[in-house]
Amino acid sequence: MTRIAGRLALITGASSGIGLAIARRFASEGCHLVLWARRLDRLDSLAAELTTAHGVRVRTAAVDVRDRAGVSRAAAVLAREGAVPDILVNNAGLAAGMTKIQEGDPADWDLMIDTNVKGLLNVSRAVLPLMVRRDRGHVVNLGSTAGRQVYPLGNVYNASKFAVTALNEAMSVDLAGTGIKVSIVDPGYVMTEFAMVRFKGDAERAAKTYAGFTPLSPDDVADAVAYIVNLPEHVNILDLRLLPAAQRNQYVIDRKTDQ
Repeated sequence: MTRIAGRLALITGASSGIGLAIARRFASEGCHLVLWARRLDRLDSLAAELTTAHGVRVRTAAVDVRDRAGVSRAAAVLAREGAVPDILVNNAGLAAGMTKIQEGDPADWDLMIDTNVKGLLNVSRAVLPLMVRRDRGHVVNLGSTAGRQVYPLGNVYNASKFAVTALNEAMSVDLAGTGIKVSIVDPGYVMTEFAMVRFKGDAERAAKTYAGFTPLSPDDVADAVAYIVNLPEHVNILDLRLLPAAQRNQYVIDRKTDQ
């Protein structure tokens, strides 16, 4: 049984990876969608696929979560059209570079902080008031195990995801007294474009990230998100950490040399 059929979910970063997988999973359960990402062509192709396959309504918009004014305009369009989300999935995020702080590129720092932290804030600030007025809904923030334990050369990415962890808990407290639940899903290693983006197209270096073990797939994370949003109204998962079986923490990964 699905409890999200007929509801409306807004997913950021929906053009690839985890966001795309969540969109497909939600649509398969009859959930209508608002999909935001920078690559509108991918969103429109996905919207056509999901509408044909599942008969759901899908709205798309080219939205860069770093652009506060653009986010506010896109949210205002939803408000005017009466398309207030029942579910908000703050998924947009990335890593850029992997160096020591004393050798880091400030442009990479800005990109991670502006996307992972300010982007989440921009979207939440624009959308949450609409949800609060209706006094119901669910926010799911995509965090990371990197927001629970630092690792060498992760510094600013770690910091940005630690911030998401803190914002998730703070958001839940700030929404006390409303009908809005707040959850975070912290995946470990997931096979997406993440490593290619982090290493700026270096496919060989990106491949080493997942060498010797089976990482999570985007569908695995989508399963977890779908489970959370389908729980009864009186039940909430504040924090869910999801790891591939080979990964035990940020340092302990059972890598097989023959894989």
